[in-house]
Amino acid sequence: MMIRFVRRASLAAALALSVFATPSFAQEWPTRPITAVVPLGAGSASDIIARVVMDQLSKQLGQTIVVENRPGAGGTIGANAVAKSAPDGYTLLIYGALNTAHALHSRLPYDTFKDFIPVTSLGQQPLVVVTSPGKGYKSLKDMIAAAKAKPGSLNYSSVGVGSASHFGAERLRTAAGFEAQMVPFKGAADAVMDVVADRSDFSVQLTATTLPLIKDGKLVPLAVSAHKRIPSLPDTPTTIELGLPPESVYPFYTGVYVPANTPPAVVDRLHKEIAKAIEAPAVQARFATLGVQPMPGSQAEFAKFFHDDVNATIGLAKAAKIQPQ
Repeated sequence: MMIRFVRRASLAAALALSVFATPSFAQEWPTRPITAVVPLGAGSASDIIARVVMDQLSKQLGQTIVVENRPGAGGTIGANAVAKSAPDGYTLLIYGALNTAHALHSRLPYDTFKDFIPVTSLGQQPLVVVTSPGKGYKSLKDMIAAAKAKPGSLNYSSVGVGSASHFGAERLRTAAGFEAQMVPFKGAADAVMDVVADRSDFSVQLTATTLPLIKDGKLVPLAVSAHKRIPSLPDTPTTIELGLPPESVYPFYTGVYVPANTPPAVVDRLHKEIAKAIEAPAVQARFATLGVQPMPGSQAEFAKFFHDDVNATIGLAKAAKIQPQ
């Protein structure tokens, strides 16, 4: 009987320890440096935003945060490294294209839904539909009318399959019901300059990439792919204002994810600390120059947004007949 009592007492103690383990761990976390993996090259939108926020987050937590670029295979190499890392809050994934990776790859080394916990968004950047003055389009409706008058005659520049400029243009094209051919480039600068040179008819690019050329009169903004007008282009209507459905809006956002089974209390604290970091004056000032708009909300709200967006991107890929690789 005594042996049984000891075993039961040990079991009870173990259960009690497990109950208090997660909160205790969260209070102590972090006790060592954190690695924030960006599965894209240095200078990408996700990389720039990550470094701005992680610098502030490092100050708040009192720990070094190393932003590590692990590009390759459309971002899946870096994402897989995070998915397979220890679920302890010391390895983060900062990525703006988990949705497109899921839609474009038939065999991923990880499960987008099961292997990650969406923590929060670092913000979103509106896309703008631009053309050159030489094309003569006075409005987006003019361009769509020209595309429908001669199906397949228009082309658009992008940064390749799966990029924001690709999916932004495809969402616009399918929502408006016209045909256009994609011309891929290695970088946003080359894609935009092809429009300036009158070789591509239009492009759907991040505002940060196009604003200087718009101000110089080298590009004409036809519409903003957003739910409301943006301060940097107050006279440019949204696609919805122009009568297109909500499906015409492509939300390019950068999210923070951790491996599945990361303690809930750690996820909650990370969400709160990042939200606090984004509100810091220095971060807000930098976001303003980059055209980044915060996406406030709870961790559960971001998780739902992420799941809905992945499914919407899969639907877009099917509608646009983009084949998984």
